[in-house]
Amino acid sequence: MPKPRYRPAEMGASADDVEAAFYEALQAGDLDQVMACWADEDDIVCVHPGGARLVGVAAIREAFEAMLSNGSVRLVPERKRKVESLSASIHNVLERVDVITAEGPQHAWVVATNVFLKTAQGWRLVAHHASPGRAEVAEASVPAQLLH
Repeated sequence: MPKPRYRPAEMGASADDVEAAFYEALQAGDLDQVMACWADEDDIVCVHPGGARLVGVAAIREAFEAMLSNGSVRLVPERKRKVESLSASIHNVLERVDVITAEGPQHAWVVATNVFLKTAQGWRLVAHHASPGRAEVAEASVPAQLLH
């Protein structure tokens, strides 16, 4: 029996639920589901590794459409850290991207920050910022003077 598709707009979803739906949609190659996780606002922002800053629903949809044009993205979020308040939730994850190469299956790593706000429609993604990463990402805190 197929797994029922989760629609965050249809449920009293938490930020965690919306994030799970976002990654499930990428893994399924479902553009409409990916976009259902985003707020419908002019100021939403997305940055893919090495990419330009995309602002607004149309620009973000176009980028994900291009990304999914060859099918689903084999992407698994790991090592989530989050900071939450009543109306905002900021998640930092290490994304493991499974890729097929001439040498066989390999893993690429991306460090991503997902920002969710509680809107009139429920929790929605308002920012996704991703950068190339490594599996050996330090778990320890870095002293403030070393950040920039």
